[in-house]
Amino acid sequence: MEFVEAVTQRPPLVLGVDPRPGLHGQAPLAHIRRYTLELMEALAESVGAVKFQAAFFEAMGPEGFALMHELIVGARVLSLPVIVDAKRGDIGSTAEAYAEAYLKTYPGSALTVNPYLGSDALEPFFKAAQQSGGAVFVLVKTSNPGSGLFQDVPLASGGALYLAVADYLAAEAERQRVGGWSRVAAVVGATYPEQVGEVRRRLPHSLLLLPGLGAQGGGAIRGPGLLNSASRAIFYPNGRPNLEEAVHQAKQLLTALTP
Repeated sequence: MEFVEAVTQRPPLVLGVDPRPGLHGQAPLAHIRRYTLELMEALAESVGAVKFQAAFFEAMGPEGFALMHELIVGARVLSLPVIVDAKRGDIGSTAEAYAEAYLKTYPGSALTVNPYLGSDALEPFFKAAQQSGGAVFVLVKTSNPGSGLFQDVPLASGGALYLAVADYLAAEAERQRVGGWSRVAAVVGATYPEQVGEVRRRLPHSLLLLPGLGAQGGGAIRGPGLLNSASRAIFYPNGRPNLEEAVHQAKQLLTALTP
């Protein structure tokens, strides 16, 4: 099944997996593996997707990177849509290689990408998503406090730079429609609810991934095609791995997102 079809049939909550080895005892990789698999299984009916933050796995070296791919397979076995949060962005054959690595290796999955190298850096990802039934979440307005340094720069034509990115994506989003939604999606921080509305008006058929729910201070934002993402708030409730509490936190957040 295509990513868009799968995720829009599920709850609007995304489980972010950002593992910190120091919280997992003497054999951290083995414990991260077991804890994540158990948590995904426990939340298989409560979350719309699982978002793996590639940086935390890469920081654990080759074994950590291999673990991420093992957990991606585990999520797919549970029929959970997968988002790889790698924020890739490069030109030409390098962009094609990134697209091959994440979108074609796991058909029906999604990848976050950085748009600031321009259209030629985005096109290989759009093409790969169309071929693989995946999706591309393009950074538009990120959740971090410093995002405005560049993203909010005003343009001579009016509006801010991040809105110019959204406007550029609009045409491609229409070309990549799968029913009511598009394979071309956007990342907008839940920490900026007003900007979520602005981007939604420009991209009415794009899924919006809203990171920052919980630990970063973002609140739940309801609406069609809005995928609220929480990482530490679920994965490490009260700052540590705790399966029972993680399930409880996820269900509380889902209640806030459900009319």
